[in-house]
Amino acid sequence: MDDCEDVSIDMQKLADTLSGKLETLHHLSKDCSIYRVAEPKRCLNPSHFTPQIVSIGPFHHGKEELKAMEEHKQRYLKCFLQRTKVRMARFLSFIKERETKLRNCYAETIRNLGSDEFVAMVLVDAVFLIEFFLRFYERNFRTDDDRIFGKPQLRKEIRHDFLLLENQLPLFILNDLFDLAKTATYEDAFYENISFVKITCFWLEDRVVKPLDKHSLEIHFSKAEHFLDLIILCLQPSQSRAQIMLKDQNIPSVKELHQAGVKFKPAAGSPKSVLDINFNQGILEIPYFKVYGNTEPAYRNLLAFESMHGYKKHFNDYIIMMACLISCPKDAELLVENEVIRLGNTETVPTVFRNLDRDCTLASSRFQYSGVVTDLQAYRKLPWHKWKAALKQNYFNTPWASISVIAAVILLLLTATQTVSSLIAL
Repeated sequence: MDDCEDVSIDMQKLADTLSGKLETLHHLSKDCSIYRVAEPKRCLNPSHFTPQIVSIGPFHHGKEELKAMEEHKQRYLKCFLQRTKVRMARFLSFIKERETKLRNCYAETIRNLGSDEFVAMVLVDAVFLIEFFLRFYERNFRTDDDRIFGKPQLRKEIRHDFLLLENQLPLFILNDLFDLAKTATYEDAFYENISFVKITCFWLEDRVVKPLDKHSLEIHFSKAEHFLDLIILCLQPSQSRAQIMLKDQNIPSVKELHQAGVKFKPAAGSPKSVLDINFNQGILEIPYFKVYGNTEPAYRNLLAFESMHGYKKHFNDYIIMMACLISCPKDAELLVENEVIRLGNTETVPTVFRNLDRDCTLASSRFQYSGVVTDLQAYRKLPWHKWKAALKQNYFNTPWASISVIAAVILLLLTATQTVSSLIAL
């Protein structure tokens, strides 16, 4: 009997301990938009998800390898405060009032930072971003001792860190802090006709994905949670497509389509989205795009955010489509010839898309390019298109080749005529 009572007491203590932990659980908000990438995905490409130079936000704050940039952040904060009459204490209290909302933007509880540390971190990191964009937008904001804009390579590496999913601050606090600073400045001309929207869009425009125009960025800015969300919102397809089951997942490459007589051209006019790939009357239209040095990591973080945030997988489908179309350097070469893409090394593009394709999943019932792929497969199966393409590519591919073929045909006709005449004469 005593043994049972002892067991009961022990279990009650355990229950009390566990209950205490349950009571201290942090409230999870449905508004979270900044996620930590799952370890299986991270370990395949750790540098693509982990900041190399500067930490932004709480996930990587305080890491030893990133501490060198903290002094630069403080210098930027000092310059920023010298232009406004708003005191630092006011900025800190402004952030403090919004601390709960800020913490709720992150998908996990920020346990490593107390309230004061969190508020200070937000101010320093937010002002660093604001000041960086100001100096990128207008050279007059730069100082002689600025080691970031004085070293172009460092600036490029920092840009990579700004586009990491785990390295984000909510856009609303950046915008609100900049507006607060503008309420009282030492010179009215400091921020004349400058808004955080404008300097952010100026930096993002043509830096990650093209086409990604300033107008589209400005339209979606108010709805975006952070930089990656802003880009994804701008990348939504401009046209709704009929949902067709993709029965055959073998998407032909550019080279295979070229051999079947398909022509390629950059999308007509100014397409609203790089995702607007269309096929009509034997012509495959692909919006013009560039490949940058940081394209692969930037795209990888966009894919991770799109998936984790629960968006429709439009960008996922685009990567799959492009990976199939550009499967080898010859495919890229044909698109360069047709002015669809611009780059120096045609081996770069297929490698980038092939690597990214490993993070993607093709859902046959929801693939946004099912109609395009089905039409391409049907076009490729018609023998006449292959014969016509072979004739043109092998015998009429240059003016001299065309002249030679015509001359040969004329010679053949003359020979045939002479032969017939000789037979008649007999």
